Amino acid sequence: MTPIDRAQIAALIPHAGTMCLLDAVLRWDANSVRCLSRRHARDDNPLRRPDGTLGAVCGVEIAAQAMAVHGRLVADGAGSSANGYLASLRDVRLRQARLDRVAGDLVIDAERLMGDARCATYRFVIGSGDVELLSGRATVLLGAVPE
Repeated sequence: MTPIDRAQIAALIPHAGTMCLLDAVLRWDANSVRCLSRRHARDDNPLRRPDGTLGAVCGVEIAAQAMAVHGRLVADGAGSSANGYLASLRDVRLRQARLDRVAGDLVIDAERLMGDARCATYRFVIGSGDVELLSGRATVLLGAVPE
């Protein structure tokens, strides 16, 4: 499988410019995706605090973008281009306080545990090298959010 680059990712998800936090999709199948990000090390990362630090909880947004990419890839022309909205986070474990201190690339793994056309639940893990940085589960609502 040929990796999917940043420009292709930006065409799949609504996150534009510096807010697109993924650099590549390394592999994907019907149930999972593995992505790569170097955006945690960039000074123009829009999630950085005014003092320049990047809290580990910002990894949740990176993981959510991996889930969004996966959703679009598995839809593959099925007519589903609905945006997703993060509805629930569970069992989130932050094993580092900050991501800006991580020297290596971030590898994001997201596995779809269940879902249908209206919502999906994923387990995610972000690591660098052999170190797990954060993990958790997320439920995403697809399409319009009811008022």
